[in-house]
Formats: sequence, structure tokens, C-alpha cells
Amino acid sequence: MQGYSRKVIDHFRNPRNVGEIKEPNGIGRVGNPLCGDVMVLYLKIEKGVIVDIRFKTFGCCAAIATSSMITELVKGKTIDEALKISNQAVTDALGGLPSIKRHCSVLGEQALRAAIRDYHKKATDGIQDDERLNKMKKNKHYKNQYAAQNKKSLNKSIKNQRDSI
Repeated sequence: MQGYSRKVIDHFRNPRNVGEIKEPNGIGRVGNPLCGDVMVLYLKIEKGVIVDIRFKTFGCCAAIATSSMITELVKGKTIDEALKISNQAVTDALGGLPSIKRHCSVLGEQALRAAIRDYHKKATDGIQDDERLNKMKKNKHYKNQYAAQNKKSLNKSIKNQRDSI
């Protein structure tokens, strides 16, 4: 474990928020074909706030520590706040990573963004009736963020937001 900070070792030996969430709102799956690391993040979002986040990671010490740290940084944040968390912020929170392991923090950021994209996709897929549309409009995040007047503009606005992530 030479070259790793105490925080990295702690998050590797005692990872936080490991496992799956029953019925998650968003799932982000990413992998690095060069090193074989695979990371899956599960999100539970209520009223635009990430109320729970869990992970399953197959990989090295840095990959597991990065997954654990990103869950701690994101839990309780709004979607917009979570999107501001960069791979550098994760690396800094861990007290640094060896340069050869920096790709692990990039995987964490990518998994988070993929999970949020999945959340947005699930939130807009299959809106069939006005009742479900009205529920989404009442959600403060969507009401404030997108101010959609009808089903068509809501889907278009969320698609644009999802594409920008």
C-alpha cells in the first residue's frame, strides 16, 4: 500500500456505502478496459436531492477508495451540486492518488454523470398521461430548473440537460 494516503487506505479497507439500492432512480456503469476496473453507482433521488448513493466496484485499491469517497461527497447534495464534483475534487478529498492511479477518480466522475443521465432518462421515459406529467412538474427540481409548460417542452428540456452532462 506504499504511495497511498491514509484516507485512501481507510476507504479501501472500510469502504462506505457499498452495495445496491432497491429500485434506484439512476444507475451509472463505467469501466476502464486497460486496467479492468469496473464501477457501478446507484442513486436514489428525491425532489432533486441525492438521498442515497451506493456502489459496487471491481478493481484496485484506488478504484474502491474513489468509489467510496464519491458516495460521501455526493450524498445529500442536489443534482446540480453533484455535477460540480470533479475527479480532482475526489482525488483531493482522498489526500491524493499516485499519478498512475488518477484514472480511478476519472471513473468515479464518469460513473456519477452516467447515473445522473440515467436518472434523467428514466424521469422522462414513458410519460403517458397528464397525471404523471403533473407529478414531475410539481417536483421542485424540474419546476425551477426547466419551467416546462407541457409534455413536449419538458421532454425537450430534459433531453438537452442530459446531453450537456
